[in-house]
Amino acid sequence: MTYQATNEAADADGAEWVPWREATERALYGPRGFYRRPEGPAGHFRTSVHASPLYAAAVARLLTETAEGLPARVSEVALVDVGAGRGELLTGVLAALPDGFPVRAYAVERAARPAGLDPRIEWGERPPSGVSGLLFANEWLDNVPVDVAETDDAGVRRYVLVRADGEERLGGPVAGADAAWLDRWWPTAGPGARAEIGRPRDEAWAAAVAGLESGLAVAVDYAHRAGDRPPFGTLTGFSGGREVRPVPDGGCDITAHVALDACAGPGAELVSQRDALRRLGISGARPPLALASSDPAAYVRALASAGEAAELTARGGLGDFTWLFQPVPAG
Repeated sequence: MTYQATNEAADADGAEWVPWREATERALYGPRGFYRRPEGPAGHFRTSVHASPLYAAAVARLLTETAEGLPARVSEVALVDVGAGRGELLTGVLAALPDGFPVRAYAVERAARPAGLDPRIEWGERPPSGVSGLLFANEWLDNVPVDVAETDDAGVRRYVLVRADGEERLGGPVAGADAAWLDRWWPTAGPGARAEIGRPRDEAWAAAVAGLESGLAVAVDYAHRAGDRPPFGTLTGFSGGREVRPVPDGGCDITAHVALDACAGPGAELVSQRDALRRLGISGARPPLALASSDPAAYVRALASAGEAAELTARGGLGDFTWLFQPVPAG
């Protein structure tokens, strides 16, 4: 990054000031990074994957629907999970697929392969190329490190620098491709306004999608769109199940909502998780009361399933995630 020479500095005691993108990269993925910990993300926060097996069942349904539209020459359907955690989603999807479904599963994750994972799952740090099927990225892009910009009193957008203890100060002016991205996707709201520069996420998503020869790519994240950008950004931390101050020392997750409209390619669609799951048969509707009399055990099971579905689609909760559907037509 060309600006680092003017933005990076050190205090008299040797404490470094670096842009947030660099600090986040170290804190999440360095040798002692947050995502290298053995407990994985599930040890600190609850995602849709962990909330209910219905989520994996919905992804399995989406995979089979995607397979129906693939060229006849495709004999093996790829399922690529980007940001796979410890393989929980892939494990659930494989269990939910019909017997004999011709799937090849790929986990894309920078942490080491967990012990005891289904041997059918291939593990690597990069998405495969030349495959056809479904690429699914659940809460991946929010952990692709980005820089943070803040507008100073003179109206100049500057990179925000941070130390390992979370203290911040302003660095050099935002320039080049980063400035162009802000002009296009997140114009300043005036002095004191902040923005996360989503260009690395656009590039990461485009690179992942490029590995598909045909099929569908889906990104799921907390997101915002042009015209509704938060004026002070969304950068935050999570640890032990609660939101905390973002401190890039490896002790917490560091995340920021995603400008998914900037990531979207031609033909893409953005919908809420609530609507996406309803399309896939997950509604949260309560079972008919008559079932309680005719088959009490089935009623109890259906009621429990409805409760889990309600959590996945709830307003103000998991249902507010945004799904980016990016079709990849066969060439």
